[in-house]
Amino acid sequence: MRVLFIGDVVGQPGRKALSALLPGVRGEFGIDVVIANGENAAAGRGLTLRTAKEMFNAGVDIISSGNHIWDNREIIEELDSDMPILRPANYPKGSPGKGIVRHKGLTVLNVQGRTFMAAIDDPFRTADALLAEHPEKPIIVDIHAEATSEKAAMAWYLDGRVSAVLGTHTHVPTADARILPCGTAFVSDAGMTGARDSILGFEVEASKKLFLTQLPTRLTIEEKPANVIMNSVLVDIDDQTGRATNIERVDRQHTFTN
Repeated sequence: MRVLFIGDVVGQPGRKALSALLPGVRGEFGIDVVIANGENAAAGRGLTLRTAKEMFNAGVDIISSGNHIWDNREIIEELDSDMPILRPANYPKGSPGKGIVRHKGLTVLNVQGRTFMAAIDDPFRTADALLAEHPEKPIIVDIHAEATSEKAAMAWYLDGRVSAVLGTHTHVPTADARILPCGTAFVSDAGMTGARDSILGFEVEASKKLFLTQLPTRLTIEEKPANVIMNSVLVDIDDQTGRATNIERVDRQHTFTN
């Protein structure tokens, strides 16, 4: 199985990048399943039904998320539907939605870190419990976390039990893609999909103002970029063992012409 895992999709530029770049990448690499983190897909804050459908129409099969999944109330009721949209599994019991899904022959588990983030339930023990209930391989884990150390710890903790542990949240692609000794692929952060000439997908001037003044500043998406990027990783998985056989970065750029 060939799985493409796409970093955080940020606003309209991110969705346009998917539409422009994903079909070509699917064809070039013969992708079986595409996962994309969509927690920033709606103007940088959360997900809506419309933006989710836009991602699915672009070729995404499964949408994972993170701490911003709750920012648009309209998506909350959809989280309990049959759509393959995930919220982090370690939110407290009774939270809407699901943290694990089996779709197109692939199990995807979504957890959220706690270092420098909200002190929700333990992602490590949550992963233990859900993997015991859902052992069907292959299994991909999206760990949405701030600290690279926490992401790496999760990968080593699950090494041999899942096919890949792939990080999201920081919007910065990392160069540490590797396969751990027992066959689990890992990368600290897949990166982002959105405006190239931005600060994490947001307007440069607003971001500079925030750091220069330390005053409350509304960060808005860089809405009309000339250039967009799609950061992702490609993971090859042995269908018999569920072990990863290869992981490599797949980063693409597209320029819009008027």
